[in-house]
Amino acid sequence: MKKLIWLLPLSFILYACPFESKVPLEHGPTEAIDSSLLGYWYGIIKDGSDFFGIEALDITRQTDSIYSVIRYGKSIKGDIISPDTAYFTGYTSWVGDQRFMNIESSILNVITKKKKAPPIVQTEKVYYLAAFEIHHDTLRMKTISENFLPVHKDFHSPEELKQTVIALTGEKKNIYDDLYSLSYRKIPRPQPTKPF
Repeated sequence: MKKLIWLLPLSFILYACPFESKVPLEHGPTEAIDSSLLGYWYGIIKDGSDFFGIEALDITRQTDSIYSVIRYGKSIKGDIISPDTAYFTGYTSWVGDQRFMNIESSILNVITKKKKAPPIVQTEKVYYLAAFEIHHDTLRMKTISENFLPVHKDFHSPEELKQTVIALTGEKKNIYDDLYSLSYRKIPRPQPTKPF
């Protein structure tokens, strides 16, 4: 039994993942930039929520309806904790009365077929979907969980994905990932320090 204890943290990490979709909830932006979303958002720590460390979001305007999002965080590999920065774009849409951020990212796939053949490198566009609300200086994000459906399904259109989210939230099912549901507080953007 003691030999299997190391599997607990690993199973927790593998189980708790945000849903990666090939399609967003809408084909494109449905509204203009909300200026209250722009700024530097620092993660609010609560008991147990800092498993991967503190994170921050830097949200700026890319176009009139698309946001640029930089996520500053930490990654843990063994005893080493290192900075982890990710770059995204996103836009908002609605499902009923709930606003969502459709966060676009790219995943790099390296495919090796034969021993002597060079690997094939492909870029795949994925979307992460997060319900959000802003109250004063607090931003609360709830990311849709990888396990929001009992059986894995590939969605082929935004309409199909949106109807599934509407049906599940209408049934009062929790479709959100607790590990990736965080609150942030807006603070002034940190300024680089001057060298001595």
